[in-house]
Amino acid sequence: MTQETQKDGGRLELTILMPCLNEIETIETCIKKAMTYLEKSGVKGEVLIADNGSTDGSQATAEKLGARVVAIADKGYGAALRGGIAAARGKYVIMGDSDDSYDFLNLDPFVEKLREGYDLVMGNRFQGGIMPGAMPPLHRYLGNPVLSFFGRLFFSIPIGDFHCGLRGFDRAAILSLGLQTQGMEFASEMVVRASLARLKMAEVPTVLSKDGRSHPPHLRSWRDGWRHLRFLLLFSPTWLYIIPAAVLLAGGAAILFMSYLYSFSAHPTFGENWIFLGTAMIQIAHLAGVLGFGARFYTLRKKLRESTDFDRKMLGVLNFNWMVLSGLALAVTGLFVLIGVLASWIHHDYARPASVLPTAVGILFCVIGLQNFFGGFVYAMIADFDAELRSLKNNTELRAPKDEAGKAA
Repeated sequence: MTQETQKDGGRLELTILMPCLNEIETIETCIKKAMTYLEKSGVKGEVLIADNGSTDGSQATAEKLGARVVAIADKGYGAALRGGIAAARGKYVIMGDSDDSYDFLNLDPFVEKLREGYDLVMGNRFQGGIMPGAMPPLHRYLGNPVLSFFGRLFFSIPIGDFHCGLRGFDRAAILSLGLQTQGMEFASEMVVRASLARLKMAEVPTVLSKDGRSHPPHLRSWRDGWRHLRFLLLFSPTWLYIIPAAVLLAGGAAILFMSYLYSFSAHPTFGENWIFLGTAMIQIAHLAGVLGFGARFYTLRKKLRESTDFDRKMLGVLNFNWMVLSGLALAVTGLFVLIGVLASWIHHDYARPASVLPTAVGILFCVIGLQNFFGGFVYAMIADFDAELRSLKNNTELRAPKDEAGKAA
């Protein structure tokens, strides 16, 4: 049983790519299934093994069966797949784990969608079926559903299974994304970057079977789950910074307002101590906002997402001069408030403690003023705001119409 190569004339249509690290127990079965699919379907393609340093003879077995093997020196699931995608000879690539958990005999749904013009075709194990023992309960009922939910929430991507290991894609389109992650979070990175680049995505049901190996899986549940979530948050500054900042700001302002109202009461029950919580919440909210807009501007400069009208307005307002001058103005205002509190205390001959609310507000103004001041210099390091604003106003590509791939965060 052999596979087509470039020597057979013309470009290959499909590369069936399998990352491999010591999969001697299952690699033969996977390759035979993939070869059988190519033979029966008539698809001109190859089976490619991206070996990540196997020491059990997986490479020799693969070559003996007619698969092409490329050695990937950098360690990690993502590194192996990135190396394999770069080495693939097919117009399309279908990647799947080499542990015999995915059915390489039934790839027609992926090929059909790719031929229809979709750039990324995801398998959905929850629609296709999860065989008994194929997925641990922690992954089935918590890890995959929760992480996929966050992916849909943060990026409005209509994909139900972000982490399915069986997926097909247009090789050139995926290479254009500049994927970078080394580990298991590569699965999330591909989907997120494809959405941000407005690639056309689809989903097809696929069956997940219990893998055929005796050694533990390479996936580490908590470590790799955190790496997936961390990646989603890093690519969504709105959800990481801006939304929490808005919630904290509203809560802190409400606490200060209630403290102000109760200050006129003859028998206040709310208590002045809550003022410290309110001002702390507002300070944290402001800092999160400064960091959040800085992160949004950074992602724009790196062309990781499309610009929005909101971004362009903020770039016009949050320039270096405004940040520094407003910071100084707020800090000076806070300083005058504190001087006034001190003067009032001295005027009363130290007979009573200084009022808590004005003191807290004065400190609040000083803190957020200094945060603005220093934040302005950070923003200036990220981008030349004038040039960036002109670029965004003139860049029509970043404002392309949205399609079914979803909206950027």
